[in-house]
Amino acid sequence: MDKPLKYAVFGAGSWATAIVKMLSENLDEIGWYMRSVYTKEHLLREQHNPNYLSSVEFHLEQLILSNDINEIAEYADVLIFVVPSAFIHTELEKLTIDISKKTIVSAVKGIVPESGLLVGEHFNEHFNVPFEHIAVIAGPCHAEEVALERLSYLTISCWDSKIAKDIAENLSSDYIKTKISDDVIGIEYGVMLKNIYAIAAGIAHGLGYGDNFQSILMSNAIREMKRYIKKVHKMKRNINNSAYLGDLLVTGYSVFSRNRMFGNMIGKGYTVKSAQMEMNMVAEGYYATKSAYLINQKNSKKAQIPIIKAVYAVLYENKNPKKVFKQLTEKLD
Repeated sequence: MDKPLKYAVFGAGSWATAIVKMLSENLDEIGWYMRSVYTKEHLLREQHNPNYLSSVEFHLEQLILSNDINEIAEYADVLIFVVPSAFIHTELEKLTIDISKKTIVSAVKGIVPESGLLVGEHFNEHFNVPFEHIAVIAGPCHAEEVALERLSYLTISCWDSKIAKDIAENLSSDYIKTKISDDVIGIEYGVMLKNIYAIAAGIAHGLGYGDNFQSILMSNAIREMKRYIKKVHKMKRNINNSAYLGDLLVTGYSVFSRNRMFGNMIGKGYTVKSAQMEMNMVAEGYYATKSAYLINQKNSKKAQIPIIKAVYAVLYENKNPKKVFKQLTEKLD
């Protein structure tokens, strides 16, 4: 009988905390790396994360906590990375052990800015992890609803279906339904792009656009996502599946969506810097917007991406949101 694989989570934000909670329903032991000594010490004393999902109480006997990334990477067979894309390169620079034989799972929603690569591609190129050993976790699933144990759905994508099934099984519970996919690259791009469209939805809301326009924006967004992903990774996929459309909708509409919240603040007149300072969570879509825009610019066969271009113009070219979105309304149907 095969020895059970050891799992570890890297990161201490809301999504990382939610993933540890999901794993704790099925595993006797979970490694958990967090950069902050304060967070670790608080968790050991109070049994919950002081900053995120503080209502979730953990059984400490299940957790192997450490501020040493190498200790946790050495411990586990399956490494689930949930560090914001803007900071993951800095964290990975601390790795000194060989992780090329381990299974890497990306729950990061963006591109690694320093390399311009998807997280899976970055691990393949810089850490020699075979693509067959790289998996991606996609929603639709908000961390806050996991904390409340509200029914949620996940898609685990990996080229090796055995690996995908094992990860799915260890994340499943009464309130988490899972399915598997082999569209690793397409789903990783989808996870990144939906955050940009959620910022667009937030900006529109902040500017005073109503539900009628939001429905047009989202229906155009899923078509734009389809065009974009087709250009970067052509394969047969149903863009209406929950990993693409479902994740887009929950991120674009939910009150829990930090990207929509960020966009809403921009639409109401906040500067990018002031909106970032007011939020105590990272809006991944801010970084994803630049990456997605530049990747498309470099592509010899560019996709038509009016929504991404509009968000890029507002966030990175300091264009007036009201004028940019007025122009965008003429390009949507």
